[in-house]
Amino acid sequence: MFMKLSSCLIGLILSCSTLFAQGEVHFTPEDRQIFASYLSYIMPYRHLSADSIREKTATFFLGKPYVSHTLEMTDDERLVVNLREFDCTTFVETVIALSRTLESDVPLFETFISELRNIRYRNGVVAGYASRIHYTSDWVYEQEQKGRIKNISALLGGTREEKQINFMSTHRQAYKQLVDDAALRDIISMEQKINARGGFAYLPKAQIAIAAPLIPHMAMIGFVTHINGLDISHVGFAYKNGNKLTFFHASSAQKKVVVDEKTLSDYCKEQKSCAGILVSQIM
Repeated sequence: MFMKLSSCLIGLILSCSTLFAQGEVHFTPEDRQIFASYLSYIMPYRHLSADSIREKTATFFLGKPYVSHTLEMTDDERLVVNLREFDCTTFVETVIALSRTLESDVPLFETFISELRNIRYRNGVVAGYASRIHYTSDWVYEQEQKGRIKNISALLGGTREEKQINFMSTHRQAYKQLVDDAALRDIISMEQKINARGGFAYLPKAQIAIAAPLIPHMAMIGFVTHINGLDISHVGFAYKNGNKLTFFHASSAQKKVVVDEKTLSDYCKEQKSCAGILVSQIM
C-alpha cells in the first residue's frame, strides 16, 4: 500500500534543511520548489502503472527549456540537480529518478537525490569525472546489472553494434575535464571495459516501423549513431499516441521538452547519422 502524502510531509519537503546543498550535490531553492510542485501534481496518479507514472512525469516538464552542458555547472565533479532546464540525457535521468522516488516509501527531495545519484554514477558514487556514466550504452549495461532496465532490441529483431567506443578519449579537446591526464586515463580505462563487452544490441532504422507495435510505451530510446567512436547521440522515451509511435525528448532543435510530431521511424530516417535505436524497457 502506498502511503498518503500529508500536508505535514509536504511542509517537511519545503522546510527541510539543505542537507545535501554543500559538498557533492549542487541545486538551487527553485529546484526544491519545483520538486514540491511536481509531488503535488503527481500524487493523484500514484496508483497508476509505472509506465503511466513516467508518462505523467515527462508531461509535467513539457515546455521546459533545452540547455546543453547542464552538468558542467561546477568546477569539481558534483551531483547536479536541475529541474529548471534539461539536455536530452538529464531529462531521461530526471524522469526515471522522480518516478522511482514516487514509488518509494519516503518520496522526499533527498530520496530523489539518492535515486538520481544511483542512476548517473557508477555504483552510485560520485568520485570524479570518470565516475559519471558518460556513454548511454554503458549506462544501459550498468542499469541492467541492477535489474532496473533491459535492452530488448534483440527481442525486437535487432542486430549488434560492435564498433569501438572511444569518442571522448579521441576528442579530448572537447571536454574541459580531460585536460587532466589522470581523468583521461580513467576515461580510456572505462572505454576499454565497454569495448571488452563486444558491443550492444540495437534496432536498425529500416526495422523501426515494423517493430513499432512491440515497442513498450515509455521505454527508453537511444538513437544509435554512425559517428565514429560514439554509441548514442540522443535519448528520449517512446510515446504511443493511438497507433502512432513518437517520443518525449528534450529537443535541441526545438529548444524545449516536447512530444515530437514525427514518428520514431521518420525521425531516425531524417537523421543521416542515425543507424537505428536502442530500446530499453524500464523495470
